[in-house]
Amino acid sequence: MIYVVIGVVLIFLIGIMMYNSIVRKKNQIKNAFAGIDVQLKKRYDLIPNLVATVKEYMQHEKELLTRITELRTKASSPNLSNNEKIQLDQQTNSAMKEFNVAVENYPDLKANTNFVNLQRTLFEVEEQLSAARRFYNSAVTDYNNSIMTFPSNVIASIGGFKSEEVFSISSEERQNVSVKDLF
Repeated sequence: MIYVVIGVVLIFLIGIMMYNSIVRKKNQIKNAFAGIDVQLKKRYDLIPNLVATVKEYMQHEKELLTRITELRTKASSPNLSNNEKIQLDQQTNSAMKEFNVAVENYPDLKANTNFVNLQRTLFEVEEQLSAARRFYNSAVTDYNNSIMTFPSNVIASIGGFKSEEVFSISSEERQNVSVKDLF
């Protein structure tokens, strides 16, 4: 008789532990999906702002380069007075300081650095999103295994736990983000 009571209590305790394990795994899925949401929000907030910043800076550099080129063209004109040459020289010096060139004929365009930073940030965001998706899929697989294997499947059935789908994307979504389309 005592063995029957101990057996029933033991089975009850094991059932509770299995149920709690399934609940923890279900919550891990929610946490993992929230991680994907965070990365998607980061992507949607960060990338357009980065692109807008790069576009704005590119426009700024383009205007400066155009202005410097125009000033240099005017300065090479043979019919300039000394005052005009001085004014052009001052304007050119001012533009060159603003442009921050390393070598006059081959300016180090800061937009290049911005593009590199944009590429690096795009890569980092996509890597973090990929990691979040892998974590989610791992949590889903662990949960699905626990509700489909014996004896925890009995507890899962009683508790009404249903299997979850792993994260997958369509072939269209598997294509790289076209930054060109953003410009």
